Amino acid sequence: MDSTSDSAVVVVGAGPTGLLLAGDLAAAGVPVTLVEKRAPGISNLSRAMVVHARTLEQLDARGLADELEAKGEPLSDLRLFDRLALDLTQLRTRFRHILVLPQYEVERALERRAVEAGVRFAYETEVAGLTQDADGVTLELRGPGTGGGPGTLRAAYAVGADGLHSGVRAAVGLPFPGRSVIRSLVLADVRLAEPPESLIAVNADGDAFAFIAPFADGYHRVIGWDRSRNVPDSEPLALDEVKDIVRQALGRDFGMHDARWMSRFHSDERQAPAYRVGRVFLAGDAAHVHSPAGGQGMNTGLQDAANLSWKLARTVQGRAPDGLLDTYEAERHPVGRTVLRSSGGLVRLAMAKHPWTRAARSALAVFADTVPAVRAKAAGQITGLGIRYSAPRGAHPLTGRRVPDVALAEGRLHAILRAGEFVLISPRGESGGKGELPDGTVRTHWSSARRTTVLVRPDGYVAWAGGPHLSVSLNQTTEKIRWT
Repeated sequence: MDSTSDSAVVVVGAGPTGLLLAGDLAAAGVPVTLVEKRAPGISNLSRAMVVHARTLEQLDARGLADELEAKGEPLSDLRLFDRLALDLTQLRTRFRHILVLPQYEVERALERRAVEAGVRFAYETEVAGLTQDADGVTLELRGPGTGGGPGTLRAAYAVGADGLHSGVRAAVGLPFPGRSVIRSLVLADVRLAEPPESLIAVNADGDAFAFIAPFADGYHRVIGWDRSRNVPDSEPLALDEVKDIVRQALGRDFGMHDARWMSRFHSDERQAPAYRVGRVFLAGDAAHVHSPAGGQGMNTGLQDAANLSWKLARTVQGRAPDGLLDTYEAERHPVGRTVLRSSGGLVRLAMAKHPWTRAARSALAVFADTVPAVRAKAAGQITGLGIRYSAPRGAHPLTGRRVPDVALAEGRLHAILRAGEFVLISPRGESGGKGELPDGTVRTHWSSARRTTVLVRPDGYVAWAGGPHLSVSLNQTTEKIRWT
């Protein structure tokens, strides 16, 4: 592999974030190389176990949600602590549940899509260094994927989706401030003689916390933590220790046996101060890592990729205004910070030790359980449906908001978004905006008698909304419409 490569974008890291991003770029016709230090084949030792509603919507806009729904188990009642339950059946989405599904199933679907779209894979290859100039990025590579020796890869842009220990982040000199919030978490994939009555079993009691969720093959993933036992990740782990933690937290160990994999790990809370340095971007765990509470890590990374991919594609193809790429960090960095705080708050509340902190947790749960607006905000935060991006002053209230999978005269919105383009939704009988629309915009119409015209970005958020008689223009920093 040498610097003559014709890739416009190099994505480093073939986890869910990198796979979705690379697949989007290739589907848009952008030459892309995906660099991965692992050998070919998806590891099934991943930690993520849930797919949230907003992520399912993004996967639906790529034609993947239905097959993943068939492989997972839906959970429509999410319980936080003992007294607070979120009824997800009230969500305004096709996916009124959490999908319990191992991360490797998501990776398999995204990998297949990336291969079919024409992504070039460079397995068993690591980034040893990186330089950039006004015209592009040069990555120094090493490993069997380079033919046994060092090599270089040249591209217009590079994206680091290479996880907590990101080589790309280190190469551009970005720190990763934060700290380890939980040490010596234990993971085990086991069989259960008596599975829990609920799909997901989770509870904290005293010094112990435990979470149990099923795989489709009869095994269950167990995550546990004993506050009183703080040992290095390298300390050997026996099944009896896992059983003890589960019994403390959940009252019994469900007859767990036949562990096929066990490990210790620690949970960090960290966020890079910037998601962009010149022509290099960070996404997923390379940009932010969170506690496992709420299962938001993988989901946030996939939504990073959905935000960045269309902006990179349009920029590489010369179809974007100057500054569009700056909106990636402007939009996603605040989201990462919010998830960091909310997931960290959930862990601290779940593991409240002192009587006064437990009393505060109970009071908060009672308050949230009796105030619908608080429950709705919590559900929106955890599922990702409540995320919105900032809008210019004076913009229509819908600007920056997610658009549900509305029925249009031409079909479902999320099916139409599979083209990877802007979608203009106009009242029936109207031709939509006059003047310049973003290149490639798909024109559609409401199936109902609505009078608002909405321009939907390729990632499913409102670029602009207003009356039916408008003129469309792209300003220098973001996609929006102005009156003329």
